[in-house]
Amino acid sequence: MLNKINLWKKGANSSNLRDRIVETKKISVPSHIAIIMDGNGRWAKKRALPRVAGHHEGMKVVRKITKLANELGVDVLTLYAFSTENWKRPKSEVDYLMKLPEEFLGTFLPELIEENVQVKMIGHKDKLPSFTLNAIEKAIEKTKNNNGLILNFALNYGSRVEIIEAVKHVLNDCKSGILKENELTEDVFSSYLMTSELSDPDLLIRTSGEIRLSNFMLWQLAYSEFWFTETLWPDFKEEDLLDAVNAFQNRQRRFGGV
Repeated sequence: MLNKINLWKKGANSSNLRDRIVETKKISVPSHIAIIMDGNGRWAKKRALPRVAGHHEGMKVVRKITKLANELGVDVLTLYAFSTENWKRPKSEVDYLMKLPEEFLGTFLPELIEENVQVKMIGHKDKLPSFTLNAIEKAIEKTKNNNGLILNFALNYGSRVEIIEAVKHVLNDCKSGILKENELTEDVFSSYLMTSELSDPDLLIRTSGEIRLSNFMLWQLAYSEFWFTETLWPDFKEEDLLDAVNAFQNRQRRFGGV
């Protein structure tokens, strides 16, 4: 079955894409897929367009990939939308990025509700503009009773800050007697992280050819499978996601064993 899947080529027509989806679903798919959506700016530069044009095009890809992940039976799709370091970018670009959740969810939210997708967010809300936060919180509220795919946006998220804050909470709970030092395990520590209600990612995808984590889910990705592609995020297609999932299906996960 796996060899049959690997025979499919990129650029297949719609009927072949449908066949690929059917074949992929016959084998266990990753429960949690995390994606570092990289390359929007370079995509725009190659076309002599402003960087924001790449972000807008990338937003359309989020819709396609979310729909496919949901169809495949993925439980959680975490998208690295804006890091704590991204505030260093030009103000005009940051301002545009902060408007994207409102535009995306304003258009796509009815479809998310219809497809039983639940919206969640990890990251720090305090620095987000009110219109950005309102759009996210509205989507979270409107989809809270859905029990299909969890679409989890990592927005104003940085893993090092997340871990430091978790350590502080652990220390406070130890000091107050809520937690004893000998009770601290990996599972207990994970419960202090922003992803406490989610499983760790099984598969990490990064687009654009960069091969690094960029301060993304450093604790949670300890035993995830990584899949890198040269494809820029705005060019990322359903076939690319299937390629990543098929590669995952061909790997043996030992988690430190043999």
